[in-house]
Amino acid sequence: MEQEMGKNTFELQEDDKLGSVKIADDVVAMIAALAATEVEGVAAMSGNVTNELLSRVGVKNMAKGVRVEVVSKKVKIDLAIMMEYGYNIPATCQRVQTRVKNAVENMTGLDVTDVNIRIAGVNVSKDK
Repeated sequence: MEQEMGKNTFELQEDDKLGSVKIADDVVAMIAALAATEVEGVAAMSGNVTNELLSRVGVKNMAKGVRVEVVSKKVKIDLAIMMEYGYNIPATCQRVQTRVKNAVENMTGLDVTDVNIRIAGVNVSKDK
C-alpha cells in the first residue's frame, strides 16, 4: 500500500504512455456508503447523518461507519448501518451487500470479496 497525503491509495491502472490511475481508500468507502444508503430500509450509516443533511455538513462524513481493506486489488468492506423499523433485516442486508459489491466493482474495477454488515441500530421515526 502506498501512503499519499496520509491516505492509503491503490493503483488501479498503469500505462507507460498515459500514466497511472490511483484511488484513495476513502473513495472506495464513500462509494460503499452511498450504495448502502440507496437501499430501502437503510436509514443511514452508523455515526453519520442522513442523505438530506449531506449538503450541509459535507459528503466527507458519509464514509463514517465504513471500513475498507484493499489488498492486491481485492476489497473487504465492513459497514455499520442504521435500519428503518419494520424492514426485514436479512433481506435488506442481502440487498445492501449486492448493491455495495456491484457499485464498488463497477466504479473501481476492484474485486469485492466481502461485504460484512453490522446493524448498529434501528431508526423508529414518529412519522410512521
